[in-house]
Amino acid sequence: VQLQASGGGLVQAGGSLRLSCAASERTFSSYIMAWFRQAPGKDREFVGVISWGGGTTYYADSVKGRFTISRDNAKNTVYLQMNGLKPEDTAVYYCAARLDYNDNDYYLGNQYNYWGQGTLVTVSS
Repeated sequence: VQLQASGGGLVQAGGSLRLSCAASERTFSSYIMAWFRQAPGKDREFVGVISWGGGTTYYADSVKGRFTISRDNAKNTVYLQMNGLKPEDTAVYYCAARLDYNDNDYYLGNQYNYWGQGTLVTVSS
């Protein structure tokens, strides 16, 4: 599956952005979808994940209560709504996909088979 992330940009602290990730395949609903991010000079980190049907989501503690993942399987798209943005949210955001799910490793980037190209989010103070 090919993934295309979009929606990044420059926003002031406290503002909002919505990222989108469009998938190329009609079997999009077969994939677990996740968002990761990588800040300059830092390792990639897990942001959140959503189940096949969208009924289950998990988030990193750093974004819980501020970010929301959703998906529209009819449009082959997953979204990341980001509210209350902070300067420390500045990073390149990547969407990722995998077919299986495991409670023990959904937050590990190396368990995802497919990645989008990333979209830059910059939050100014």
